[in-house]
Amino acid sequence: MEFERHRPFLTGLAYRMLGSFTDAQDVVQDAFLRWHRDHDAEVENPRAWLARVVTRLCLDVMKSARARREAYVGPWLPEPVLEHERAVADTSLHDRIDAPMALMLALERLSPLERAAFILHDLFDMEHADIAAALERSEAACRQLLARARAHVGEPKQRFHVEEAEAARITSAFFAAMTTGNALMLRDLLASAAVLHSDGGGKVAAVRQVLRGAESVLRFFDSLLTRFGPMPQTWSGPLRINGLPGYVSRDVAGNVQTTALDVEDGKVVAVYVMRNPDKLGSAVALLEAGSERPAPG
Repeated sequence: MEFERHRPFLTGLAYRMLGSFTDAQDVVQDAFLRWHRDHDAEVENPRAWLARVVTRLCLDVMKSARARREAYVGPWLPEPVLEHERAVADTSLHDRIDAPMALMLALERLSPLERAAFILHDLFDMEHADIAAALERSEAACRQLLARARAHVGEPKQRFHVEEAEAARITSAFFAAMTTGNALMLRDLLASAAVLHSDGGGKVAAVRQVLRGAESVLRFFDSLLTRFGPMPQTWSGPLRINGLPGYVSRDVAGNVQTTALDVEDGKVVAVYVMRNPDKLGSAVALLEAGSERPAPG
């Protein structure tokens, strides 16, 4: 079926535009209905036609989403996309929704039109003519949007590839350090300039600002351990979260969270913790499906 061939591309496009996998799926379903309504008309380039439809739907969604984002409590992170390591290995690059957290956060600095131009051109290699049709702007205007977007985001950063075995080792060690209170192990894992982002959305306890530097991150976790002591948890891991090594866990209070680790040269340079229950539907489903198990020893 023609539409299904393009569904992974369309879902990836919508997710990068919206930062919500749930909203992205809704947008793609709407595009599917429009395709069935209009596909009898002559469509010379189905991929470009569908990208145009999805982009316009996303721009409509972003009008209300942007207002919600401005009132957001604490740091904002995109809804995490979870994949088992084995599934990642068995899935082609074309069909993955591999949207690194750092890039998604950088895209938040752009206007909706700048974001669309950048994603369509620099991430999906679309021609300027097709972007102009999608944004209902001239090609010259789209080139200006792209230039402004690049000035804020820069060229897409080449992410360090972490092999499956290394990813499993780092995620297991990081989780063990967190749950046992092994500060020395945690210090060995963190790069000196490591940062921590924690998104609770005002719904559950989370760090209300981005922590920068290994010492700041270590002090935060040390304060938690001092106040609450080591907290045994159950977990499901290792996984890939937005293409990064990570895991899903549940603490003794029953709160579910995802933790994604950005790793360079064997060190964790960024930690992304999602605790907002509104964004953890897939993580809860994963645990309830029987993947939950005691913390690694």
